[in-house]
Amino acid sequence: MKKITFLLGIFLVINHFSFAQHSVARDWNEEILDAIRGDFARPTVHARNLFHSSIIMYDAWALFDSQAETIFLGKNFGGFNCSFDGIATPSDIEAARHEIISYALFTLIKHRFQNAPAYNSEISPSIHTLFGDYGYNDNFTSTDYSTGSYAALGNYLASKIIEFGNQDHSNEENGYNNLYYSPVNDPLILELYEDNTAINPNRWQPLAFDVFVDQSGNAYPLNTPDFLSPEWGEVTPFCLKPQDLNVYNNGTFDCYVYNDPGPPVFIQNSNEDGIDDPYKWHFALVAAWSSHLDPADNTMIDISPGAIGNFDPQNFPETFAEYQAFYDFGFGGDASTGHAINPYTNAPYAPQLVKRADYARVLAEFWADGPDSETPPGHWFTILNYVNDHPLTVKRFNGQGPVLSDLEWDVKSYLTLGGAMHDCAINAWGIKGYYDYIRPISAIRYMAGKGQSTDASLPNYDPHGIPLVPGYIELVETGDPLAIEDPANIGKVQIYAWKGPDYITDPTTDIAGVDWILGEKWWPYQRATFVTPPFAGYLSGHSTFSRAAAEVLTLITGDPFFPGGMGTFDIQANNFLVFEPGPSADMTLQWATYRDASDQTSLSRIWGGIHPPIDDIRGRIIGEKIGIEAFNLALEYFNGTLSTDNFSLINDTVSIYPVPFENEFTVKHNLNEPLKIEVYSIDGKIIKTDTILTNSQKMSIASVQKGIYFVRLSNSKNEIVSIKKVVKN
Repeated sequence: MKKITFLLGIFLVINHFSFAQHSVARDWNEEILDAIRGDFARPTVHARNLFHSSIIMYDAWALFDSQAETIFLGKNFGGFNCSFDGIATPSDIEAARHEIISYALFTLIKHRFQNAPAYNSEISPSIHTLFGDYGYNDNFTSTDYSTGSYAALGNYLASKIIEFGNQDHSNEENGYNNLYYSPVNDPLILELYEDNTAINPNRWQPLAFDVFVDQSGNAYPLNTPDFLSPEWGEVTPFCLKPQDLNVYNNGTFDCYVYNDPGPPVFIQNSNEDGIDDPYKWHFALVAAWSSHLDPADNTMIDISPGAIGNFDPQNFPETFAEYQAFYDFGFGGDASTGHAINPYTNAPYAPQLVKRADYARVLAEFWADGPDSETPPGHWFTILNYVNDHPLTVKRFNGQGPVLSDLEWDVKSYLTLGGAMHDCAINAWGIKGYYDYIRPISAIRYMAGKGQSTDASLPNYDPHGIPLVPGYIELVETGDPLAIEDPANIGKVQIYAWKGPDYITDPTTDIAGVDWILGEKWWPYQRATFVTPPFAGYLSGHSTFSRAAAEVLTLITGDPFFPGGMGTFDIQANNFLVFEPGPSADMTLQWATYRDASDQTSLSRIWGGIHPPIDDIRGRIIGEKIGIEAFNLALEYFNGTLSTDNFSLINDTVSIYPVPFENEFTVKHNLNEPLKIEVYSIDGKIIKTDTILTNSQKMSIASVQKGIYFVRLSNSKNEIVSIKKVVKN
């Protein structure tokens, strides 16, 4: 079995645990993660790969479980029918599951990663080695499972997942290329520092490079990367609900937007004091936090769980004033206050004082998932695998019931997390494609190029200029170093910020540091060959993925805390950062809860210059919703309470809401015919029968007791269209 690969090589090893042999699902999950690291960094695509591989693993297990329902095999998933004629129950169920999973994952990885840069050199040899070590025949490709072959059933299951993937609106058959999207702004040629004031400051701007290297370290075939997945909102989801979907036309194509958070903040024509314009405040904060990235700054902060984390999501900011109170504009960080004690040791968390600059730089690199990135969805799978391996983890699902076998725990936890990550990609990128929002690299250079928006009596005033903030954003004055360097700079905007890649020739020795630079030359704290991900900012994929994953991990373990009350990652001095030396001293990243880790992820993207706060919070809120919904839906599959054998498990044509309901619910469908509706109790007794005459109709169920009920809808041919579980409060 291949050595486990964690984040940036070794994620979260506390004491270098001595691991027992892993389940077959874990082995193939590690192969998927390694394959992602060897492919182009595409969070949407790889969230889908992780989800589809998780379906295969789960279905191979559920097929021989007396209670659980399969998701795909023998069912209709998202309008795609995967027929299945059944197969004999094996004498050795675990061996059959092992064989189905292995043949299916071997086939899927070969198909999905055949064009990855590292396919021939790393991915293919690795999966062939694992397959051979298992004793399987890589020349066996039959899908005819009627012979009773579990290998053939694995091949068949993979072939149907591949077939499904060719019609799930991801455009996989055409390399996931965009069909309709076109940017409104011309590319920003980074190295030339050209005037960037002619752009639309509310819309995404492509970046042009001499050489673009993505977060997985792969040289990109184009030097102006396209927007990744702006049409991804149309991809078939797992738990996203039709009633949460809006379809908007942006003038070019239909945008599928679930859980619409509303628009981001757009730039205003300031009448002096531009810091009161939310747009300008959000992006000015990113510029201000860039001043924290100098290891010569001896500002110390406590990064232990006793000092940071533990923020109540019910208090996330909504108004502009609340955003201003939540984020510390000058010092950095948020309004969290930490945990009083470790609930496992009943002792306070020991303080850990480090340089703020080291902390901010490490976070920007650690949570960026690069180079050698498994992308944010895969990143959280490595965290899940760490938790699964921890000696204090007890594998009771949701912290209840019997201790599960490694295989059952793995397939259930992978499906839940995979479904959440997949739907976060659909949700976040649907929003990104529709709102098409600008990134800090473009917004800050745009505003600084315009001038300042604080005081019309001062030089270089413009209503779209950047606000002046003493100590962070000022005008170049006579005698300033930038004025001495070039008198033409007098009156221009200067920002006290990380100086950027121009000051790094040798990344093993050179530190750019922080100083006053022209605002038109501001850089995110990223590699010069990457700078900013090639897609719109609003809303943050990192925040959405991470919050959903934190909710999933909390729910599947039944505990909000990492095992033992703390997860850690040790970082050696000058042996972690990629494009400059650092940190300046040893440090340990620490998290008490999964939510704390998620919240840290979100802050890292501001220090890294990738997102303003407006991108962050709304991503956290949507991620939390998706994580909970993915868990609840997965639980219905595990418990066999979702369906009967005769209906579509995932049927986008019918939705019922709200669930739970009080006295009535709404049935909504897009079938152009009347439907018969039957409501029956969990013990099979008919409660109500009626006819749905329109595409949206309310049903009153006021007289029955609280509890679980099932709604069955049939068409004029008496064919079952859907069966859905509802809950009456």
